[in-house]
Amino acid sequence: MMRFIDDGGVGGFQHAVDGDDATIWQAFGVSSQPAFVFINDDGTIETVRGALGESGIAERLEALKAS
Repeated sequence: MMRFIDDGGVGGFQHAVDGDDATIWQAFGVSSQPAFVFINDDGTIETVRGALGESGIAERLEALKAS
């Protein structure tokens, strides 16, 4: 995992290790990597399957801040 983080340059935000049972993946509807889950302060979630570039991540974070 650390190699993935280093190679991808994605060390600036939290990563979760799900272990062998995929409990976290299942809870958020993630079926493959890459995937991103954005959680609003009211508990609503947005799961994005697939790659997001820096601008895509920034846009979603700005939308969360504005909501």
